Amino acid sequence: MVNERMYGLGAEPSAIRELFAYGMARKAEIGADSVFDFSIGNPSVPAPDAVKQAVLELMEEEPSALHGYSPAAGDPRVRAAVADHIRRRFDVPASPDQVYLTAGAAAGLAISICAVTEPGDEVVVIAPFFPEYQVWIETAGCTRVEVPAHVPDFQLDIDALDAAIGPATAAVIINSPNNPVGAVYTRENLEALAALLARKEAELGRKIYVISDEPYREITYGAEVPYVPCVWPRTIVCYSYSKSFSLPGERIGYIYVSDLMDDAAEVSTAVAGAGRALGFICAPVLFQRVIAACIDEPSDVASYAENRRLLTEGLGALGYEFVEPDGAFYLWVRALEDDAQAFSDRAKAHELLLVPSDSFGVPGWVRVSYCVSRATIERSMPAFKALMEEYRG
Repeated sequence: MVNERMYGLGAEPSAIRELFAYGMARKAEIGADSVFDFSIGNPSVPAPDAVKQAVLELMEEEPSALHGYSPAAGDPRVRAAVADHIRRRFDVPASPDQVYLTAGAAAGLAISICAVTEPGDEVVVIAPFFPEYQVWIETAGCTRVEVPAHVPDFQLDIDALDAAIGPATAAVIINSPNNPVGAVYTRENLEALAALLARKEAELGRKIYVISDEPYREITYGAEVPYVPCVWPRTIVCYSYSKSFSLPGERIGYIYVSDLMDDAAEVSTAVAGAGRALGFICAPVLFQRVIAACIDEPSDVASYAENRRLLTEGLGALGYEFVEPDGAFYLWVRALEDDAQAFSDRAKAHELLLVPSDSFGVPGWVRVSYCVSRATIERSMPAFKALMEEYRG
């Protein structure tokens, strides 16, 4: 007999990947230029030249060493490079022992949730949220508690968090810059969260961890992205190079357990144990070495900034309502009817692939991923216009 929950997860794939798969099939049928695929966060910006150079240089090394196992937590040289980068960039006392290399931020989040919760605990998420949070929280045997973001700015709603955090709360997951909205939490907003958590820890007599999901940290349009461990010491950072270096398929990132927390060594040991239990050990070694070689390379945000301008100006002129993003590469657009799935389905008739908001925990919106070519955005405008006219008509 198969595990019923796992069967259910396999039979009901994520809305994002289902739409992405539909787009791949549709492109094969009618041509890629005729499909306007805004479904998935697959960067169109090439990886930095330094990444290619690092790969070529590493391939000259002795193969059995380059392609062999690293220690479970990662190559010590790479962990040291990550810790040094964190120290230099954020002026915190990061140590290599607090760094655990992972297969992207997804593995980091799954590990971190398991590391600081017990079955029956609650994990708070901010809606709208990345849909897979639900899967990882439930896999840890915990309950997801959804707290709506403050509207219209989509910052953390401190009063709503105050009401939601209770005796069973073990962790709060935050994601800034945010997927799917593009909001960046301000320093004042994060400081208000820290003050709330300090008060709640005192009232409830338990530790509350922040798990900071940061794959979009480098992709911003002028907004400050405060380093969360500097605001709330009991923070676990889950970072990925998927977006900053355009390497989503290579699955490389890290967990950093803040040295500033009073139980850092204990949490790091639990992270190592959770990685072992979940099978997330020895992240891809070639790309461990690549990120060590390229760790200070800047991200190319200019193309995303131009796409953001083209899309917001184009959709604004057509009468669409959206949230102006401060970071990431998603536009959160109000659906033209209350049923986001129905709106997404009608958009498909115009070859527009827009992710409905239901799986993000809220109704009535769609996510438009603009990490696509400029030409895709330009060619899509007549389709967006026809969709708007269909509703107005």
